[in-house]
Amino acid sequence: MLLCPRPFPILLLLAICSTCSNRAADAPVSWYREITPIFKRSCNGCHNPNKLKGEVDTSSFVGFSKPGKHGPNFIVGDPAKSSVIEQISGKEPDMPKEGDPLTEPEITLVRRWIQEGAKDDTPADANSFKLKEPPVYAAHPVITALAFSPDGSLLAISGYHETFLFNAKELTLKSRLVGESTRIESLAFSPDGKFLAISGGAPARFGEIQVWELESGQQKHSFKITGDSLFGISWAPDSARLAFGATDKSVRVIAASTGKELMKFDNHSDWIFRTAWLPDGKRLLSGSRDRAMKLINAENGQFVDDINKLLEPVVSMSRHPKEEWSAYGGAEGGVRVYRIKENQERTAANNDVNLVREFERHPGPVHAVAWSPDGSRLATGSVGGEARLFNSADGKRVATLGGHDGAVFTLAFSPDGNRILTAGFDGLIRVFDPKDGQLMAIFTPVPIGAFKQLVQR
Repeated sequence: MLLCPRPFPILLLLAICSTCSNRAADAPVSWYREITPIFKRSCNGCHNPNKLKGEVDTSSFVGFSKPGKHGPNFIVGDPAKSSVIEQISGKEPDMPKEGDPLTEPEITLVRRWIQEGAKDDTPADANSFKLKEPPVYAAHPVITALAFSPDGSLLAISGYHETFLFNAKELTLKSRLVGESTRIESLAFSPDGKFLAISGGAPARFGEIQVWELESGQQKHSFKITGDSLFGISWAPDSARLAFGATDKSVRVIAASTGKELMKFDNHSDWIFRTAWLPDGKRLLSGSRDRAMKLINAENGQFVDDINKLLEPVVSMSRHPKEEWSAYGGAEGGVRVYRIKENQERTAANNDVNLVREFERHPGPVHAVAWSPDGSRLATGSVGGEARLFNSADGKRVATLGGHDGAVFTLAFSPDGNRILTAGFDGLIRVFDPKDGQLMAIFTPVPIGAFKQLVQR
């Protein structure tokens, strides 16, 4: 007798097979319910807006309807003359290039869909992730980003599908900014204090930039850009332009009021996690997983130079408030500060001529770095449940900000320099005194059970 210790998968398989066998033979094939899942599993990895092999996009009906490099992908009503059928059929099909070929039943469905008129039955809200109500939390959500408004009156904290807006002094909740992005990656207040910009998205589905008006508490704009999450949002000094990084290896600048693309920079070779404007508003700095911090002419997208030696992936970055310096945290635990200037003094030996200072190494990726308002202190957050506070003048560690249950993903100094806030995996905000690193308070941005919103220490 064959015993199965895990019967659920078998029952699920039987249920699926039963559903397939009960499908009415004369029912029209559904693009959305039947063809889309096939393409998602076998085709979309190479044929999507960010990776158009053969100029073919199988990720949506609109994309698939556009001719590829070698002509139309299908001829309505004539599967025999349709390129897609030729590509996926036969003993050794041309597509997919990687992974298992489509099964005969799957090929039959695609053939029938074309024969029946290749109709699009995608629901109008198929790609919408909007919530009707704010989410209800059964556990603390991971906090990936937080930011203070320029005047220090507001504190923005990332959540799931939303951003919490707090009174920064009283640490009391003012509003919940619920948007479409399931994951928030970065937050930034405009220099004039009128808007909050949010970057994020639904991983592998869409990237989104949200712009919220603070006075009214209303979302002014939602710009969906690329097919994956967006990172490192930053405002230009004029409060009119936004820069951010993407998984398609681009740095982009858009108009905050219209979403119009003003600049696209494609010189990186990997994801871009951070951007930072220089005070003149004409230059932009980007930090990428390709290990480079690149200086860019933001007006025309011209590459100026790598300001650093390529040592490890850049996962966090912060521009000095007074000097033309930038600190970065690396994926291998490094923390370094560089001058933001051309690096033409490099030689064949690849000298690190712009390096100002290297700090004590962390045991793992440094997800967050931040300067104090006067530039005298540098705070870093990493794995292992601690953040660190350094004297920027000599690089010595001043204090260890501990007690976190898991990685620290974000931290920020208050504009008056009297507090430093940390957050991350455990979903709690910790408030420390930057003078000595003493814990001042702990609070959670979400109400969960009987947990008190603010716990004084």
